[in-house]
Amino acid sequence: MKWLVSLVLALVMVTPAFAGEDPYIAIVGPDKDGANKWYFSAKHQQFLLDEVGFLGSDAMSFPSGTKPEKFVAQTEINQPEICDNYGKFGRSEGCDKTFCDKGNVNAVTRAGNSGSYEWYVRLPKKPSGEINLVLQCGVLKANAFAPYHYDAIELCAAETGERYSGLCARDEVDPGVNPLIVKALPKITAIAMPGKYNINFKQFNLTAFRNPGTYSPISGGVLVNGEAGQILNGTDDGTKILLKACMDKTVVTKLPVTGQINAAGDQETDLEYGDLIYVKLDVPRANTVDIYCHSQSLRVAGIGETWY
Repeated sequence: MKWLVSLVLALVMVTPAFAGEDPYIAIVGPDKDGANKWYFSAKHQQFLLDEVGFLGSDAMSFPSGTKPEKFVAQTEINQPEICDNYGKFGRSEGCDKTFCDKGNVNAVTRAGNSGSYEWYVRLPKKPSGEINLVLQCGVLKANAFAPYHYDAIELCAAETGERYSGLCARDEVDPGVNPLIVKALPKITAIAMPGKYNINFKQFNLTAFRNPGTYSPISGGVLVNGEAGQILNGTDDGTKILLKACMDKTVVTKLPVTGQINAAGDQETDLEYGDLIYVKLDVPRANTVDIYCHSQSLRVAGIGETWY
């Protein structure tokens, strides 16, 4: 009997070790069952977890001050996944949309036009480390899909701010000339919003580490913009971001801490699972490329404490 009691006590004592810190990946909507597996490796799929507690009846009804998960674009969401170079143009058997591919339906901001993309993503765990904002959009040289269809990504892949003059031909520059058109780069905004399981805190902008950098963004007890960090408010020139066709672009943001004052003078709050991360990508009118983004073009990733 003593042996049995000792065994039970030992099990009770070690139980918390199973509820530790592990990776998570979050997207708009149900993370595991709603993810298009074409975008996620088998390694990534094991870290996709369908949220609990704030789904079901709560999916359409949220506490005051919170918003549902969603993807919003300035333009119509009716474009192909140009990163799939095996896609088929036009209707075909078994395909229920004009553009038949393995990816999600996109929205596009074309060269010479301004536009925006917005993602609302709920945290599936309480973050215990820095929060990664991972963007992956399709980027083509202007109007490349029209003549080349799904071959365009192999012929006319681009990056934001790129200089080019002819169809699918990049301009070379001389020494002393920036190969990028800086005013053409998109800007990023990132905001933390309260969810069902946290206090109803005032939303605040996240602060990104400059990478590489000194990783010391606090001066005089306050987060400051500089060589170490940048508040993601979508207005400062420091929020510009370069996207490369179909490749991940990761922005590492500092873990919010209750009481910490950011560069905007706002106070951060410790985040809990169920809180919302809002990210907006603003594309300026000086944009030189066609940018295709969809609901899962943003992944929020990190290490967190499980909810059980």
